Amino acid sequence: LRYSAKHGNTLDVTLALNGVPVATLELKNPMTAQTWRHAVTQYKNDRDPSDLIFRFKKRTLVHFAVDTDEVYMTTRLSGKNTRFLPFNKGCGGGAGNPENPGGYRSAYLWEEVLERHSFLDILARFIHLQIEEKKLGGKKVKRETMIFPRYHQLDCVRKLVADARGRGTGTNYLVQHSAGSGKSNSIAWLAHRLASLYDEKDEKVFDSIIVVTDRVVLDQQLQNTIYQFEHKQGVVQKIDINSTQLAEALGSGVPIVITTLQKFPFVTEKMGDLPMRRYAVIVDEAHSSQGGETATELKGVLAGAAIKEEAKAKAEEEGLPDYEEEILKTMAKRGRQPNISFFAFTATPKYKTLEVFGTPDADGKPQPFHLYSMRQAIEEGFILDVLQNYTTYKTYCRLIKSIEDDPKVDKRKAARALARFMSLHPHNIAQKTEVMVEHFRHFTMHKIGGKAKAMVVTSSRLHAVKYKQAFDKYIADKGYTGIKTLVAFSGTVIDPDAPAVEYTEVGMNKGIREKELPERFGTEEYQVLLVAEKYQTGFDQPLLHTMYVDKRLAGIQAVQTLSRLNRTHPGKEDTFVLDFVNEPDEILKAFQPYYDQTLIDDRAEPQQLYELQAKLDSHQVHYKAEVDEFCKVFYKPKPNQTPADHARMNACIDPAVGRYNELEEDVREEFRKTLVAFRNLYSFMSQVIPFQDSDLEKLYSYIRFLLTKLPRGDRGPIYNFDDDVALKFYRLQKIGEGSIKLEAGKQEPVSGPTSVGTGIARGDEIELSKLIDILNERFGTEFKPGDQLFFESIREDAVADSSLRQAALANTMENFGYVFRKALEGLFIDRMEQNEEITAKFMNEDQFRDAVSRHLLKEVYEQIR
Repeated sequence: LRYSAKHGNTLDVTLALNGVPVATLELKNPMTAQTWRHAVTQYKNDRDPSDLIFRFKKRTLVHFAVDTDEVYMTTRLSGKNTRFLPFNKGCGGGAGNPENPGGYRSAYLWEEVLERHSFLDILARFIHLQIEEKKLGGKKVKRETMIFPRYHQLDCVRKLVADARGRGTGTNYLVQHSAGSGKSNSIAWLAHRLASLYDEKDEKVFDSIIVVTDRVVLDQQLQNTIYQFEHKQGVVQKIDINSTQLAEALGSGVPIVITTLQKFPFVTEKMGDLPMRRYAVIVDEAHSSQGGETATELKGVLAGAAIKEEAKAKAEEEGLPDYEEEILKTMAKRGRQPNISFFAFTATPKYKTLEVFGTPDADGKPQPFHLYSMRQAIEEGFILDVLQNYTTYKTYCRLIKSIEDDPKVDKRKAARALARFMSLHPHNIAQKTEVMVEHFRHFTMHKIGGKAKAMVVTSSRLHAVKYKQAFDKYIADKGYTGIKTLVAFSGTVIDPDAPAVEYTEVGMNKGIREKELPERFGTEEYQVLLVAEKYQTGFDQPLLHTMYVDKRLAGIQAVQTLSRLNRTHPGKEDTFVLDFVNEPDEILKAFQPYYDQTLIDDRAEPQQLYELQAKLDSHQVHYKAEVDEFCKVFYKPKPNQTPADHARMNACIDPAVGRYNELEEDVREEFRKTLVAFRNLYSFMSQVIPFQDSDLEKLYSYIRFLLTKLPRGDRGPIYNFDDDVALKFYRLQKIGEGSIKLEAGKQEPVSGPTSVGTGIARGDEIELSKLIDILNERFGTEFKPGDQLFFESIREDAVADSSLRQAALANTMENFGYVFRKALEGLFIDRMEQNEEITAKFMNEDQFRDAVSRHLLKEVYEQIR
């Protein structure tokens, strides 16, 4: 097509709607040494954005650079600044396109996407103008972007809609889309499509769409996107006041409701049962939004009428009393509801998320309904690989006892106290601060055109306070400019060294309120954000380039925390992590399950619940008659409840508390662990398996309240060694730098709940001087990973592990060794996830590890036997 009278330039392909050009394509053939890259160069250099056909918002909406293998697109030509995005299907979990036995790899573009009905659908229901308002120098600036769906977004939404149209309500869907996938737009498109979805009989599939999210940005984006399609008010309602507002929106049948999960438990109190309707629930970040009793309440609110009717019919049929009918309702709420479909989005699905929302494969194991992997997002350039530049530091130090007495102390608790003493020691804080500030000045601050920012992840609120003070003092003493800090932590912190002063986030940030902090950090005034359990998930700041980690990270927490760096930005070519605490192998193990498709390990079985139930019964702490009597009161219909019911429930629990107190200490802890294990396993499995056994539900309800009344036991003294111990020697040393390589195709499944709960480990007493010697061996210059103190804690955990106890009692030490060695790595990881302020770690030496494994095997086996 020759598109201008001013010159003779032509376009390979132009698509027009009623004579108006809406899309262009430049086609290249690799066999003649021309690829999509040449097409991109042609668009950037030889296509004038001021020509009418290319003018933004005037004519064409999208431009494709195409060869026989790949497709790239842009929605706005800006000369050399034009940014083309991949529009590929993905191949084997990564970038590119799969082989096409019938022709070109890129044939899907004209066969699927640009096919007449498909393209008209995209123009009508997908493409939209996104308007963002930002403050620059005190002025509001509008940024307009024409949004054309990427291939995986288009494919995902269409497949979900088609499946929902065919199946109707009552199905769960899991969408595993990486950071950088454009999840907010995918959710907006899906919500809009589902709100106007009709089946083959021309009947509406869903009466209302409920989006469960904690992200403010999604609220506004969803409303703006859908308004462009509908051009009328009232289609989307954001619930930002209270549960009464949610109840009114659900009662009046608002087409799309945006809310948080926490508002649901109070809806029934506000308006009673909702009329029977069909719902699509879209869950943003499923692993954090769907857990425990609150998620059950959501189902109870939306399916209340049907659950009530079904339970009443069954109770009448079996002649059950009122309270048993209430138990049937509660049991029904936990499972899948025929009038609700869930569409769960997450980048990092946990085991429970896969089990609850996944689609069973041929072997019955749950899979994501749709996948856009972290690997594909990295390879396509939508996010950065945060493990490419990873540097680790090691702390070496020596303690001395500064008092004449040599008191006996609990080894485990005292070791934590000493480790905390070292981590909070002013010299330790000062040395690490120097490393971080100087690294930022010489390396980070010059990145992203001088706009780069950094985050310091600390292990506690007190650490955050100390680091904020140390950073500001060091910067002031050196007279540095161009580096200012903000700190983020919750509540009030009191420093034991200065108890008269109370520290708050707002106070330390000179009046900047919590809601203002993200925006203020985004300005040129501030460069470093120090955090303690805040902004480690969901925080989106593309200028964040470097992360300094002084906290134990493991599992999904490691992935979510380090992923704060992965957002792209013009001029941002890489990221950097400086880690004072974690080993590269640990970080690799955390990321690997989410690099490609996430799989699950062995599945939990119902038999586990009955085994736990039998184990609890064998202790004879609670009696069935007491459980039944408790449930008669607890499940009494609300109109029949009286003020005396609370006392009656306590009277049913107190006898069990008395029997518990009479048990030996080790038996008490084993019983408590089993209670916790049953509670957690039933809460999870009842969402997956429709149990018909009301005794399990009764026991679950009873246990939840019993656990709150059981005494926690004497956890021993709290140690403070500030005046008893001194730091004699300290050295901070870089021990490794480079990249942590994630492996394509390597499948590391996530594990599910076990039949073991948590308990209190009992400690041995040891003289303070001996404990200091052990710590010095661990942290000194001759430091090795076999330090006895670290492994004493592992030994205690191993002895307390019921599955290992059973294996030790039933096997010779040689046979037990096979089980023990497999479990040992898990024991290390479990302790890391607890994050109990032990900041130093042992170094990896295989020969030493083997020697320690043999030593621990013997000790654990003999202690259990």
